[in-house]
Amino acid sequence: MALTADATTLHVPTRLGRLRVRVTGSGDPVVAWHSLFTDARSWDRLVPLLEGRRLVLVDGPSSGGSDPLRRAVDIGTCAAAAEDLLAGLAETHGPGPVSWLGSAWGGHVGLHLAATRPDLVRDLVAVSAPTHPVGPRLRLLTSVLVPLYRVIGARGPVREAILDTLFTDQSRAHDQDGVAQVLDPLERAPRSAMARAIETAILHRTDLAWAARRITCPVLLVTTDDRGEWTPEQAAAMAAQMPDARVVTIAGSRVLPSIEQPVALAAALTAFWAGASPCPNGE
Repeated sequence: MALTADATTLHVPTRLGRLRVRVTGSGDPVVAWHSLFTDARSWDRLVPLLEGRRLVLVDGPSSGGSDPLRRAVDIGTCAAAAEDLLAGLAETHGPGPVSWLGSAWGGHVGLHLAATRPDLVRDLVAVSAPTHPVGPRLRLLTSVLVPLYRVIGARGPVREAILDTLFTDQSRAHDQDGVAQVLDPLERAPRSAMARAIETAILHRTDLAWAARRITCPVLLVTTDDRGEWTPEQAAAMAAQMPDARVVTIAGSRVLPSIEQPVALAAALTAFWAGASPCPNGE
């Protein structure tokens, strides 16, 4: 795969189009894939708090500077694109497994990838990434809002539903810079492309408990105290079925602790990586 680069930015060809990545820092590689409705800038508050790591910040398909999705796909296809991404990165940064850091959508991609390609993932952090299928309430809400979003964009009830899903009341009222890290990418993204990403990450999200149980490398499941869809108790029950998993709960956040509580999230990541051992290459 041929890569094009300017400074620390790469554009890596995958089966879902070119994915833009921003590489910063030095040390062991961490590939970070963001939540739906955001792009790689959602990690910006976290980046300065993670020393000794080379952070590869990915814009997912239809997000940031990456190519738009031509059609809605599923998490398995996104994980296959992640395989392409890691193969492309190996040309410039060398082979070997990476630490995977995924938020919501990115966490689901990481779960699938670590289960099916254990040789590629040294350890996995899945933030706000439920392993159970999308519930009927969220599925119905999304089915109603996607057609509306195609018409009016991230305004009115669509805007409010997205912000209510992602942020606590405190953040929505008092952290306008954080809210802008969601709204700015949404306002710039082509509506049709983002609608396909919404369908991919929400409507096409299926049960990933099978993947979680198959993963052999160290896993950190990050929950929050304000997301009803993925409670600490649910995460703990899933972790108990996994070979090497633990759970940490970040207070004062809903779906995006990288924006709402970056210091607490950085502390959890640093502690996890300090104790994580390499993944046994699928043996």
